[in-house]
Amino acid sequence: MKARAFAYARPRTLDDAHAAFAAAEGDASYISGGQSLVPALAMRLQAPQVLVDLAGIEALRGVRLEGDWLRIGALTRHADALTDPLIRAHAPLLSAAAPFVAHPAIRNRGTLGGSVALADPASEFPAMMLAMGAEMEIFGPEGLRRVPADDYFQDLYQTAIVPGEILVALHVPVVGPRRCWAFDELARRRGDYAMVGGGILAERDGGRIGALRIAFFSVGPTPMRARAAEAVLTGRVPDADAIADAQRALDADIDPLDDEEVPAPMRRHLARVLLGRLVRKLEIA
Repeated sequence: MKARAFAYARPRTLDDAHAAFAAAEGDASYISGGQSLVPALAMRLQAPQVLVDLAGIEALRGVRLEGDWLRIGALTRHADALTDPLIRAHAPLLSAAAPFVAHPAIRNRGTLGGSVALADPASEFPAMMLAMGAEMEIFGPEGLRRVPADDYFQDLYQTAIVPGEILVALHVPVVGPRRCWAFDELARRRGDYAMVGGGILAERDGGRIGALRIAFFSVGPTPMRARAAEAVLTGRVPDADAIADAQRALDADIDPLDDEEVPAPMRRHLARVLLGRLVRKLEIA
């Protein structure tokens, strides 16, 4: 199949991009890397009158430190999570997750902002934003606003972004010297969507696990925060008993869909196995 005919706009500013969207009376789509949108257009799952290309907007580019936050422009490529020194130093879960995302051709074109805006519950980067406690910078008619990851992911492919708004940047709290982290996923083949995946960002506390955030993907309609498991692990030595207690608590945190390929009970089991692997990977000592 081929995409339906559409008009094309390539604005240079956020205001111009929003104006182009508004002029189409909502019958428009923003595009950045296009790794999800282009196939949807080709299959006519989406058929906007206007395609608004965000690639020329300088405000969406760049990675820089801003005090205790790392600002990652929405047009930052997946591949940059592997190579950018600021991301590797201050947002290491993104660097840990990046090699698992699809294949090099996808990573070279896909953008972090596009992934987080789409909010595919089976994708790595949205869940890592949740694990890191990131905030999303969004531009709309009232200007800029920032939304914490805990409030950003709302339902299946639904976020705090309303039609016409643009995800501008991802703000990640800078990782300090007492932090440790782990990422892993279980997939049939490297590059496939994971059957289950997750990441942990934790503080070291004298050989024990301090404050931590755990996020999973492919276990519910959104990236899922494992709050019950976090509560069980906080203040504990990461031994076999702590892991077993956290694995039992995890059932309250996830809501996997039941499908023929990976039934919900299987996803729950895999999530418990993965949680054990993640905790064992943490360098708490």
